[in-house]
Amino acid sequence: MTQQKKLKRAIRARSRKTGESYTAARRHIVQALREPVAPTPRAPKVRSRAGEAGLIQKTGRGYDHWFAVLDAFGAAGKGHTATAAHLRADHAVPGWHSQMVTVAYERERGLRAVNQSSAGDFQVNVSKVVAASVADVVDALGSARRRAQWLKAADATLGRALQAAFGGAEPRQVKLRDRAFARLRYPWDGEAVEIAIMGKPNGRTSVVASMTKLAGPEQVETRRAQWRNALDGLKEYLDRS
Repeated sequence: MTQQKKLKRAIRARSRKTGESYTAARRHIVQALREPVAPTPRAPKVRSRAGEAGLIQKTGRGYDHWFAVLDAFGAAGKGHTATAAHLRADHAVPGWHSQMVTVAYERERGLRAVNQSSAGDFQVNVSKVVAASVADVVDALGSARRRAQWLKAADATLGRALQAAFGGAEPRQVKLRDRAFARLRYPWDGEAVEIAIMGKPNGRTSVVASMTKLAGPEQVETRRAQWRNALDGLKEYLDRS
């Protein structure tokens, strides 16, 4: 979408929100874009500038500008959804980038810790690329005999939770969508596990273990270490197979 179209969308959004005429809304929007917005003096530096080049390309502004805009909006007391919506509707920031800026702002202002979701819980994901097909990885997960082999050196609690997912009161199955993607979801001590299996070029496969509903940063690091060890075991097993 061109910058002119973005501008028109922002103007129409402000006009609907404030009841101003299109001309009056345009005057306010253009003035806001022209005036440099100074960052909050006591604000610490952004922890991560990842994606800032793309942000500038899409919006014409970097993190400092948008953080100051959100300070003026009072985003700290508005919540994640309202903050992202403000960027989209009132400043024509594209949807994905509005989410990115909002998350970065929440971390910058101490409203959200690293690995913390907008709901307040924590999450983590660990990935490993293995030299095996999606079907072979699915079989290594679903077969009790093969699963026991690569879980030998894994954390015992992780192994028991994964075994229980297949043999408990509500047994799970690895859902194979097609030859290129499969997924397994199951609960573990009140937390949620998702294992995504995605085909890559040259017969390789990416295995991503994600967990949500974690209690805090300490649990994030515990689960991260457990899954790294388990996926290392899976890779070594498949390399030998």
